[in-house]
Amino acid sequence: MEKIRRASHAGSWYTDNPSKLAEELDGWLRASGLSKSPDVRGVIAPHAGYSYSGRAAAFAFGNIDPSNISRIFLLGPSHHYYTPKCALTRATVYRTPIGDLPVDLEVNEELKATGKFELMDIQVDEAEHSMEMHLPYLAKVFHGFNYMHHDKKHGAIHKSIEALDKMGMEIIETGDPDAFKRYLLDTDNTICGRHPISVLPHVHLSLSLSLSLSLFISLHSYIYTWR
Repeated sequence: MEKIRRASHAGSWYTDNPSKLAEELDGWLRASGLSKSPDVRGVIAPHAGYSYSGRAAAFAFGNIDPSNISRIFLLGPSHHYYTPKCALTRATVYRTPIGDLPVDLEVNEELKATGKFELMDIQVDEAEHSMEMHLPYLAKVFHGFNYMHHDKKHGAIHKSIEALDKMGMEIIETGDPDAFKRYLLDTDNTICGRHPISVLPHVHLSLSLSLSLSLFISLHSYIYTWR
């Protein structure tokens, strides 16, 4: 079930107007004069209200190359809630005025299983501002990019995505609509056109059964593009 962490400080610590917020972030990022670098693997950014820290934060986020990053770990201090451990969010989605950010639930479960983390109630999460102040910048910098599937056994990220796509192609060619549905649910592969593609196996199955024909689906080419 989807659990949304609201942008609880929007409208006070920063504007809740999507157009104005996007314009401010774009302006600060341009003013930083920084170019994107594939070498950036971590940043430290301020978390005060944007009227105080928004311009400075751009110098942290301006270097990030979103095409080279598959997962983000967001860390912040707790100002209102004491815990001797690190706390994990219960949210599945972080909401911002300019777009939602999905939480990697699989990684959350792996961290939880270590016994070294506790779960943070959504009310505590929304009361805390330290991480929320980074979310609009992340939504802006990563706009147009999805968090990528990465199976390290296939090597680089683009090779992992290619392997995932080809797995989907093989399933499509079986003509099994349920198998393709399970594939999408299990992998979260955001194939552009996945919904109309899903119609084809259903048509294949229906015609095969109703007309008693030996029909088959054949996909002939695959080209990986990241833009």
